[in-house]
Amino acid sequence: MGTPAPSIAGQSFGAPSNQGGGQQSSTDTVYETAIANLQKIYRKKLKPLETTYNFEAFHSAPLSDMDIEAKPMVLLLGQYSTGKTSFVEYLLRQPYPGAHIGIEPTTDRFIAITSGPEPKVIPGHAAAVSGDMPFQGLQKYGNAFLSRFQVSQMPHPLLQSMTIVDSPGVLSGEKQRIQRGYDFPAVIEWFAARANMILVLFDGHKLDISDELKSAIGALHGQEDKVRIVLNKCDQVSGQELMRVYGALMWSLGKVVHSPEVMKVCLGSFWIEPPQHRYDDCRTLLEAEQNDLLRELTELPQSAAIRKINEIVKRARLARVHALIIGHLRGSMPNMFGKKKKQAALLDNLPDEFKKIQIQYNLAPGDFPDPQKFKEKLQLYKLENFSKMNTKLIESVDEALSRDFLQLMQLFPTATSHNVSHSFTGGAPLKTDYSGLG
Repeated sequence: MGTPAPSIAGQSFGAPSNQGGGQQSSTDTVYETAIANLQKIYRKKLKPLETTYNFEAFHSAPLSDMDIEAKPMVLLLGQYSTGKTSFVEYLLRQPYPGAHIGIEPTTDRFIAITSGPEPKVIPGHAAAVSGDMPFQGLQKYGNAFLSRFQVSQMPHPLLQSMTIVDSPGVLSGEKQRIQRGYDFPAVIEWFAARANMILVLFDGHKLDISDELKSAIGALHGQEDKVRIVLNKCDQVSGQELMRVYGALMWSLGKVVHSPEVMKVCLGSFWIEPPQHRYDDCRTLLEAEQNDLLRELTELPQSAAIRKINEIVKRARLARVHALIIGHLRGSMPNMFGKKKKQAALLDNLPDEFKKIQIQYNLAPGDFPDPQKFKEKLQLYKLENFSKMNTKLIESVDEALSRDFLQLMQLFPTATSHNVSHSFTGGAPLKTDYSGLG
């Protein structure tokens, strides 16, 4: 339980590299080639579509080369004193610059722990404008957030191949939530979209899910495959109590996670120095659970390029559907009179309009955004100000989805390509006749 974690803390990770000399060079070359080509595809075929139809206002800002090139990211979430910062120290075997641990809410900011030549803390405002870090997109959350964000750098082999983001403990009071001064769920959503793994930590003695934690978990919608629930401090309860705690946790999660699939739950107790009083009746189980989680973490850098491709493919499908929605609504607007009335009617019947688009272009229902949230954002704009449908931009994204990304996957072993490429062609087949949009 509290034993050292040499499988991860003592291992050196090259981004996707192996230990052998020649093999490492070959693997690094494949990784660099894949990332360079991915950046080129995004810049030439996907970014123009996003810019034309204001994808940023409805989903997320355009990606920079640094965003695509960035190392794998692990995001930690949870209520205060669930062991998030202790978990980071368990992995690193030492405190990171600016770390604070206590039973009270201690981490009051988002902290990105990255590799650096010497231990130092970079304030959020400076980190957000640095061209060497993938955090430029955080500027849109304003000064209140950037004042509560920092980058902690330190030399460590683990951090050479991944970034760990420690988050402030989720609060339970409405007053404390409002006093944050920034949109906490929106920031969570930003980090979650870029993370390769999201660890949501719970303490066996505090299983209640506050409203803010519920909102934070809701912000993970669409990223469920990355989420791992970690029931921490399990050595503080007996085996019999652990069964009850586990059942209570699953019941609580069922109230806030609206998904038919069961989230993966890991049991563990991540201490650098285990407490003096602990139960050992589940020691074997907890060690096996911890090793499984650590194994997943060690595998993140090895599949970094493939995960990046998968994320860009997901984004491309989302941007394509977004363009079709905007194009359909823009094409439904009158040329002269009654624009305001027509826009109101379209927004009131948005689910029906989504259904028309789905049928006309043979799209999967799961590719569409939530109608109510989309309406809330869309009503801030005038539909006539959006660009009309540019079929060349849509067809360019279709070409990337049907050809370019698949060619990228050929750089990797056949077994891996077979396992991952289904997400490129998943959902409904692409339809390239956009004449109906006008």
